[in-house]
Amino acid sequence: MKMKNLYTFLLIGASTLALGSCSKFEEINTNPETTNVVTPAMIATRVIVNMANQPSQKAFMMPYLLNKNIVWTEFVESYQYNGGFNSGQLNFTSINDLASMVKFAPTEKLAKSYEGLMYFSRALKFFNTTMDLGDIPYAEALKGESDKNYFPKYDTQKDVLLGVLKELELADKAFSEGENFSGDPIYKGNTTSWRKLTNSFMLHVLIQLSKKESDADLNIKSRFRTIVSNKPIFASNSDNYELKRANKSGQLYPFYKVGNNFTIYPIISSEIIEPLKSREDRRLFFYANPSEKRIAEGKSPAAFDAYAGIDPSLPFDVVTSIKNTKDFSKLNNRYLDIPTGEPTQQLSYAQLCLVIAEAATRGWIADQPVDWYKKGIQASMEFIQTNTPNAEGYTHGMPLSNDYIASHVQKMGSKFPTATEARIEEIITEKYLASFLQSEFMTYYDYRRTGFPKWKINPSTSLNSEAPTKIPVRWKYPAVENNYNSQHLDEAVKRQFNGTDDINQLIWLLK
Repeated sequence: MKMKNLYTFLLIGASTLALGSCSKFEEINTNPETTNVVTPAMIATRVIVNMANQPSQKAFMMPYLLNKNIVWTEFVESYQYNGGFNSGQLNFTSINDLASMVKFAPTEKLAKSYEGLMYFSRALKFFNTTMDLGDIPYAEALKGESDKNYFPKYDTQKDVLLGVLKELELADKAFSEGENFSGDPIYKGNTTSWRKLTNSFMLHVLIQLSKKESDADLNIKSRFRTIVSNKPIFASNSDNYELKRANKSGQLYPFYKVGNNFTIYPIISSEIIEPLKSREDRRLFFYANPSEKRIAEGKSPAAFDAYAGIDPSLPFDVVTSIKNTKDFSKLNNRYLDIPTGEPTQQLSYAQLCLVIAEAATRGWIADQPVDWYKKGIQASMEFIQTNTPNAEGYTHGMPLSNDYIASHVQKMGSKFPTATEARIEEIITEKYLASFLQSEFMTYYDYRRTGFPKWKINPSTSLNSEAPTKIPVRWKYPAVENNYNSQHLDEAVKRQFNGTDDINQLIWLLK
């Protein structure tokens, strides 16, 4: 056989073999243990977990350095010293396929439920992003696939927040017209629970707009009153927007000790320790371990003065020298020892009660502020009580019994201030204490809005070089925006900050 004929024969044979094999290709390359069809429930699960989850190990602790919950002793961390604001997040890929949940829903009622989840998820994402940066793309965001708009303009923060409030209203309406849906690891698809979350989150958004309470377009007071009076909102800790952890890979408590090389570095801040001690608040014994030095000197783990925090604004070498004396409080062992830990919250009933207490103090509603203030403290304590094993190593002999909670709440109510500003300071302080290692940056947002709690700032250690006596009030826009959307970014920076992307200049809602 000549070489050319041989080549032709082999080529034809190979082609015939390939054609004969095509019919089996899909069968061979199909995994029988996975689905090949995307369902609304699958998208819902991914979206909900993405919204509610928090990072693990060291990354989990970073917001709580900025919030002054924790002092870090590995080396200097920017957030502890008011740095780290050089690049915020401006990425909406986690919500770019929300409409597919609605499109592929098998019934009209399920479509309404997934529509509610779509609107809520959008509102949450856009709210968190504008809280960090200021003006952001909104009306033209996520239009790359549908409209080929890859360079969206930036909307003013006011317009973004008006849009957020509108989408939350649409979410509540859609959930009210829907039915229980699949794919929800938090509320098991219960639409009433999602309505409670949607309306409670709207109250959270409105309180963050407290400096704009006279803005007629926002209509903050009326919106707030309507929700509290007529809409379902959180009514107990069972409504909390939280992820319950499991002793399974990927579902463990974020700071669980196994495989975690960072458990030796966090120390409880004096900003947490001191107000708990001054209030004789037993949450101290559940947040912290006693000072080894003070225990060695004869103090009881059940004594308030056995606990010592470190001022997070101290120079790092001073922090490490204090650590060497062992006169400090580590994290309570429950955060490290228990695989499931406690549920991680994004919004809790305790926080909501204190939001409403603040609104009542500001005169937005007729309710007595002290009543909601007391409910907030009680809910925080009951959450810890429920989620902590009754073991000496976790309670230090000072359990959060029902009798103690009732007496402490009554005591705090009797001391509730009379002056408006003092009331707001007390409410924000209690909200801060109720948010220990919870809700990421929430207490930072309250601080920059109200100035409370009055965290210590040390100009000699501050990494905020342009304003060392202040904590920055925003993050810079991510550098990638300069590369791909510079025209619209420049317009937004000029409109807000006179052309300088400055971490110390106020965004609209803070003016």
